[in-house]
Amino acid sequence: MRALFLIFFCLAGSIYGFPQAKKPNIIFILTDDHRWDALGFAGNPIIQTPEMDRLAEEGKFFENAFVTTPICAASRASILTGMYERTHGYTFGQGDIKQPYIDQSYPMLLKSSGYFTGFFGKFGVNYADFDQLFDVGESYDRNGAFKDRRGYFFKTIDQDTVHLTRYTGQQAIDFIRESPAEKPFMLSLSFSAPHAHDPAEKQYFWSPEFDTMYQDLVIPEPIMAEDSDFLAQPEYVRIGENRTRWHWRYDTPEKYQHSVKGYYRMISEVDAEIGKIRKALEEKGLAENTVIILMGDNGYFLGERQLAGKWLMYDNSLRVPLIVFDPREKGGKRVDSFALNIDVPYTILDLAGIDQPQSWQGVSLNSPQLANRKEFLTEHLWQTPIIPPSEAIRTERWKYFRYINDPTHEELYDLSVDPLEKNNLADDLEHQKVLLELRGKLEKQITVYLKDRRE
Repeated sequence: MRALFLIFFCLAGSIYGFPQAKKPNIIFILTDDHRWDALGFAGNPIIQTPEMDRLAEEGKFFENAFVTTPICAASRASILTGMYERTHGYTFGQGDIKQPYIDQSYPMLLKSSGYFTGFFGKFGVNYADFDQLFDVGESYDRNGAFKDRRGYFFKTIDQDTVHLTRYTGQQAIDFIRESPAEKPFMLSLSFSAPHAHDPAEKQYFWSPEFDTMYQDLVIPEPIMAEDSDFLAQPEYVRIGENRTRWHWRYDTPEKYQHSVKGYYRMISEVDAEIGKIRKALEEKGLAENTVIILMGDNGYFLGERQLAGKWLMYDNSLRVPLIVFDPREKGGKRVDSFALNIDVPYTILDLAGIDQPQSWQGVSLNSPQLANRKEFLTEHLWQTPIIPPSEAIRTERWKYFRYINDPTHEELYDLSVDPLEKNNLADDLEHQKVLLELRGKLEKQITVYLKDRRE
């Protein structure tokens, strides 16, 4: 009789769809301009991120996580498609992302495989049929029409104007409460924070309840912010957007204190929303079968080299926080293998039990293959006068990069003794063999990803 009951139970589950029997719910949280060390768990002694820290303590924390392109548009396209920028070809000024790449994107594949899908926040990729990509969703970002706090305060909940972070958190809570019981769900949340509101004089804005956070602290000056660090840059970097935004945010001690504290407050506000979202999962009885992935879309300069923004091939731009919390597994794991943004969609499909397209270029973060990655390509290909495009290859010990429009300027760093990337060895005669080897590796990888695009 017991055997017959088990057979009936399994058949009923397949017919009537017991939703939590096998497939987990998945929440993917993407923060904007969130550098790797702006996290308590990463060793930052100032920032308060108890909810993110708890996810890391209970899950997997990837200590060497990077984006393949340090700018939001191309990085988000890579997360959608599982491909390098050089393959999908999308960045600012390119019109809509091409439909063949969307057809193989993680939202499309999850939706067609029976997941109930949602998206709220900054989509960041031009696509005319966004409304068809998810079962429910809303795409919004900072409001550029306002050159003050209203850039972040223009959405309402119950007729009260709230910060975008609070609005996005509430959309997630409502989605969880209203998700159908007969399907697993996949929710993508894309917070605009902690991105500065570029048109505004003060740049950073947060909810009033965070006003007193960090107010009595003095933020230490940035590392590597001497005149010599700035002057070591080629002229097109010194006069480019990285320098322009440094003047906006960091060129006086008062601006620096306001900006870094504001940046930290905005991350702490996202952290508070994560706590509310986890509570909503518990209240609905879904916490034990919901995987949460947290990542930043690119790194960020906080005044290092007297620069701001991202875009460049230094680790400040490239390195991001990455956490995978799976309540079905034992947590507390630190992973030191290279992990990339293009691995996130692969991991999402892996968790959902869906085959990944052959065209994808990442690996699952749960796969033993991750440990085999000993090097990776990173690139910023957007041709704009204010940001020099560049490309790099990074190994466990070395980083080599060059500017696409000025291939004569090369930089080489031995990260084993110079993790801050201060001593450029490109002109050192003793390191020419390493330079030539890495230049060749970079050109080989470029050929591979261009070939994938042609195919």
